[in-house]
Amino acid sequence: MKTTSELKMEAKQLLKGRWGKAVLLNLIPTLLGIAVLFFVFLAGAIWFVLHGSGDGMISSVSEYQQSNASGGGTSLVSAIISALFMSGISWTYLDILRGEKNEIVPFKDAFRGFQGVFLGGVILLAIVTNIFISLWTLLLIIPGIVKAYAYAQSYFIYYDQIQQTGEKPKILDTITASRRLMKGQKGRLFWLDLSFIGWHILALLTIGIGYLWLNPYISATKAAFYEDLQNNL
Repeated sequence: MKTTSELKMEAKQLLKGRWGKAVLLNLIPTLLGIAVLFFVFLAGAIWFVLHGSGDGMISSVSEYQQSNASGGGTSLVSAIISALFMSGISWTYLDILRGEKNEIVPFKDAFRGFQGVFLGGVILLAIVTNIFISLWTLLLIIPGIVKAYAYAQSYFIYYDQIQQTGEKPKILDTITASRRLMKGQKGRLFWLDLSFIGWHILALLTIGIGYLWLNPYISATKAAFYEDLQNNL
């Protein structure tokens, strides 16, 4: 098994000469998210101008309170969209790591998770894993965190199964495969995440701009971690 330092060095080698496209690859979902938030804010502002006075103000508060009940649904939708983008980005780094791909094509690779062969499976994985993690978290926070690490390789495994067999694996089988692969490795991945704390602090000090470089670094390192697990089965 490779050490944390070796995995991060591997990620740096992967990104060498590709930083510009890697930044753009991770920037695309961010820009799309900002665009969506802008249009939501604009629609809300227009609605407020048209209905935001008098009794409308009172009813709008009531409607806002009712909308909070659907917050869980909104969170799940965000998790699904994030999974679709991040799975495609992670698969791109994995392919480069394996020598199956040489260049990052940002406007294509960012949407790999949205391709027909992967779309349904990624959405189901996001839904099922989030439900499982939420149920475990209802018991205690720690079990929820442990399960999140246990399911961490699900998207990589799903991708590999399709690439190797041409068939879509069952979602529960994919999650089970991730749990087995992560047996005895959850602490190692947790430590890997902790090793980025300093970089997170620096990124926050730049008002988040540093994440344009940090996110590719983390994603590439996670791809190296998965490949190391596969090589040591």
